[in-house]
Amino acid sequence: MADDLASHFLGTGWTFPPTFSRMRDAVEMSSDDANIKQCLRVLFGTAIGERLMLASYGSNLRLRVFDALTAAVENEIRTAVQKAILNWEPRIDVISIDIVEQAPLAGRLSISIDYLVRKTNSRSNLVYPFYLTEATTALPPT
Repeated sequence: MADDLASHFLGTGWTFPPTFSRMRDAVEMSSDDANIKQCLRVLFGTAIGERLMLASYGSNLRLRVFDALTAAVENEIRTAVQKAILNWEPRIDVISIDIVEQAPLAGRLSISIDYLVRKTNSRSNLVYPFYLTEATTALPPT
């Protein structure tokens, strides 16, 4: 019964991307920590102003897509992530946010978020891949 209460508090929602089960004629759902991770991915992938009915939802990570990774840009990314989570994900408390440059020539960062789920007091983490260069089929310079 306690697990049911924790799951109810943590929420259940559509999987992302939306997936449909033909056998059950229903939308696939996610819950618990999987739902939190999917919600965080949607949050970081949504630009502020993109949702008409909820204009302040999202993060401004896309504004940094062409910036070189300097200490200032790293701090701006960390602040944007913290602010988005504070405003839109009440189920968790952020423990730390680490930004690591994974592939400098490809412009790939990993944003690692360690967090505590408030209701269950369990720790978890999410690594969000972020690309500082425009998506393209061209190979990076050698």
